[in-house]
Amino acid sequence: MSEKNKNEEREEDKAVNEQIQDMGQVTLEENGGRHRIHLLTIIGEVEGHESAPNHSKTTKYEHVLPKLAMIEDDRNVDGLLILLNTVGGDVEAGLAIAEMVASLSIPTVSLVLGGGHSIGVPMAVSADYSFVVPSATMVIHPVRSNGMFIGVAQTYRNMEKIQDRITSFIAGHSKISQQRLEELMLDTSQLVKDVGTMLEGEDAVREGLIDEVGGIREALAKLHGMIQEAKKEEDHKMPGVVAEANL
Repeated sequence: MSEKNKNEEREEDKAVNEQIQDMGQVTLEENGGRHRIHLLTIIGEVEGHESAPNHSKTTKYEHVLPKLAMIEDDRNVDGLLILLNTVGGDVEAGLAIAEMVASLSIPTVSLVLGGGHSIGVPMAVSADYSFVVPSATMVIHPVRSNGMFIGVAQTYRNMEKIQDRITSFIAGHSKISQQRLEELMLDTSQLVKDVGTMLEGEDAVREGLIDEVGGIREALAKLHGMIQEAKKEEDHKMPGVVAEANL
């Protein structure tokens, strides 16, 4: 290998390492040339319109949303793998990320590691297929708000609407019903300082929240399979398109 090629390779490795360090993102393409998969991590607190304290690990939605738009527009990206280990965070920001993931045209798979709490739940189920490791937990609880309320009745109705948006999204992208989800949210027997339910990996699958218990091996294998199926469907559609164009 020439010195020029070595320098180019070093620069590429440096760029990849900086992307992982700054954004927690990388493109997985060292898989024998099969598929090009983008890796997105959702960690710590999902930061919204207000900045979190400097010592907090955060996922900034203003970084994630443009990246998801770039992924959708990039014909070279075949699939998206999302790794989640989040305590939750800003409702609007979390729902925005979830809606963006759900609307992507490429195959998507999510994997919950450690925790997928609060607004992390919609983000976990927003993918086409979801995994959770056995030791992970997912906390489901009602919407909370801090500060002084001027109009209690109006604020309550507003929070009800926000909660309904969350539960309807989760129910629409998983196998759990909205009624069962609300039952888990209002459970008073599990959490000491809060209302809600903590589900471990197998419990989340049993409730229909997550599709399957598994790790990175299963998640990547599933995503490769989904990409392969998507490519086959696209190939089947192509002859019809060509024939129609010839008419």
